[in-house]
Amino acid sequence: MTITQQVPTTGFLSLRQILGDRKTGTPSIIPVGPTTWWNGIKSGRYPQGIKISARRTAWRCEDIQALINSISQATPTSWSCAGGVDND
Repeated sequence: MTITQQVPTTGFLSLRQILGDRKTGTPSIIPVGPTTWWNGIKSGRYPQGIKISARRTAWRCEDIQALINSISQATPTSWSCAGGVDND
């Protein structure tokens, strides 16, 4: 199953659905940790969520799909890992 098949076309996704959950075996759609995710929202790299209750935030499926598309079209240097990885 590809990432785009994991994302519904409409609706909302929880943080656990986006980042994955090891306890339940939910695979990640965007493979970053929670701190990176929230910092990315602050910096504008990741989409803003929508507060659906006092303690719950969700993200529109369309916004997550657009993020996946922008990441897949980005140049490798614009999404490089910090510290660099030597694959030799």
